Amino acid sequence: MVSVHDVAQYRMLVGGQLREARSGASVDSSNPATGQLFARFPRGDAADVDDAVAAARTAFRAWWATPPLERAACLQRLAAVIEEHADELAMLDVTDNGSPIREMRRDAGIAAGQLRYFAGLALEQRGETIPVAHGRLNYTLRHPFGVVGRIIPFNHPLMFLGTKVAAPLIAGNTVVIKPSEHTSISALRLGELAQDIFPPGVVNIVTGLGSEAGDALVTHPDVRRLAFTGSAAIGRSIQARAAAHVVKVVTLELGGKNPIVVFPDADLDRAVEGAMRGMNFTWQGQSCGSTSRLLVHHSIREQLVGQLAQRMSAMRSGPPSDETTDTGSIVHRRQYDKVLSYIDVAREEGLRLVTGGTPPEGPDFTAGLYIKPTLYDDVPADSRLLREEIFGPVLVVVPFSDYDEAVRISNDVAYGLTASVFTRDLATAHAYARDVEAGYVWVNDVSMHFPGTPYGGVKDSGVGREESLEEILSYTQTKNVNILFDSPGS
Repeated sequence: MVSVHDVAQYRMLVGGQLREARSGASVDSSNPATGQLFARFPRGDAADVDDAVAAARTAFRAWWATPPLERAACLQRLAAVIEEHADELAMLDVTDNGSPIREMRRDAGIAAGQLRYFAGLALEQRGETIPVAHGRLNYTLRHPFGVVGRIIPFNHPLMFLGTKVAAPLIAGNTVVIKPSEHTSISALRLGELAQDIFPPGVVNIVTGLGSEAGDALVTHPDVRRLAFTGSAAIGRSIQARAAAHVVKVVTLELGGKNPIVVFPDADLDRAVEGAMRGMNFTWQGQSCGSTSRLLVHHSIREQLVGQLAQRMSAMRSGPPSDETTDTGSIVHRRQYDKVLSYIDVAREEGLRLVTGGTPPEGPDFTAGLYIKPTLYDDVPADSRLLREEIFGPVLVVVPFSDYDEAVRISNDVAYGLTASVFTRDLATAHAYARDVEAGYVWVNDVSMHFPGTPYGGVKDSGVGREESLEEILSYTQTKNVNILFDSPGS
């Protein structure tokens, strides 16, 4: 990283070297909380992706042949670098994406922890022997794909970089990473810090626009394994673009319009706390796992909404770098305008606004992309705010009368990523966990992820599971070997 006229200049990591884009083009990065330009990074395109994939192909055989525990040691060193530079990397994310410092510092810890978790699974990629017949030995091997492409989103830049490279690397693949064009800086800085941890070409970071560098990675014929985290619309486009060129294995962790259901026997205080945490207001609701549909039994709705409104209106919007800030700024102008457009839709639909719905007032907020945590009550089933992913700090409340209606409303959307249910009744909890169409379910809890538990969605929320041994295995292909041998004395 160098500085020119007080604007930091960052470079990509390709084949072990830090470099500009071949074209010389760049992208400006502005602080969404202030509007000020603070960094510039390469606008890579198909030529740069070609270089990165070629470097990854060259490095693959030697990396695959590296003993698993040595690969694990590299992941451990990367985790140590993140821990050593956690404050610096977290502040880069704060400046780049607008989320509060304490959340981005927490992301750094998660990234390091996940790297260490996957390093610990280095010896778990085991085949099996199959008893097919006397005089034969049949067994399976797990082989890596080769070059893996990973496209990561803007809401947790550093965390996703660390967590999303771990599984493919420990499985023996080399990786080309494409960060979001809105939040590329922490990835590039980590590339600088980790330049000598992996052999050249094992880890490559190419920045640029999704329509240029991202599309080139999706369609590259030498990238047979691809993973994307982002919106459902782009996920479907990636599936189609990838399939139009060569056969690829594509996994997708996509959006959600996730239900949190509160039954009348629930602990109300715990449910209110769950609704707050489940919406991820501390990173402005910009999370695919946010429980943005609050289904409440009609008998307790008024009480719960009252308590929730008090909690939400008390949240402190402020500069993301301030340790006391509860909720920061939306990541970029287009996303900010999208959230505001849904608030306009709510006004057109005549929805009842309980709190929020506007930017916070004051001189500290005039230049930034701020929206106060927003709550709408008694939202009808045909409302766009109930059915479409907003990816912002907007929570809608829906009343229900009985268990069947709660399940029907929960499942009546195209998504199926997470779900949460609050009840003291064990039978209700188990039945809802069984009946809800979601890949990850919490009972009397929200938002928590645990190492080793598979995370992913159903329906338009994606395909594949991450954060567990299942993710490592998804970056391998099974080969069957059958041996006929002569028995003694035959």
